[in-house]
Amino acid sequence: MSRWRPPAEKSSPYITAEGHARLKAEFEQLWRVRRPEVVRALSAAAAEGDRSENAEYQYRKKELREIDARLKYLTTRLQEVKIAGGRPADPSRVFFGATVQVADEEGEERSFRVVGADETDAADGRISVDSPVARALLGKAEGEVVRVRLPGGEAEYEIISVSYIA
Repeated sequence: MSRWRPPAEKSSPYITAEGHARLKAEFEQLWRVRRPEVVRALSAAAAEGDRSENAEYQYRKKELREIDARLKYLTTRLQEVKIAGGRPADPSRVFFGATVQVADEEGEERSFRVVGADETDAADGRISVDSPVARALLGKAEGEVVRVRLPGGEAEYEIISVSYIA
């Protein structure tokens, strides 16, 4: 049995202005602050002698590789993303950047904000535009009921309100 899996679908290139600013800030912090600190610590560990048995040296090398991998990802992603902003022509419908208040079958209310794949945070209610819930909500208006197929089963949500952050 093979371990091969097809590559994951590419996420949508859209991002909010706040999400773009967060990615740029993370890149700047890693490049200007964190990486130089790790390089200094790595140099100090390398100066201690035998590198093959130097745990600090091994740890710092691993940490530097992780930082460089994240910097590479951020560099590529920041070139790919497109900032989607402003209010849509029909603000009563759900589009990218919308904050949607929904009620499930039991009447429990939830709030979702449809954002880019790089800025999702389930605890904060920010869901990816590529997620099943967001795909079901896109284009719908207040009062409409949507059915969403989730890993735990099917769910039904009624859209209570749609708003956009200025």
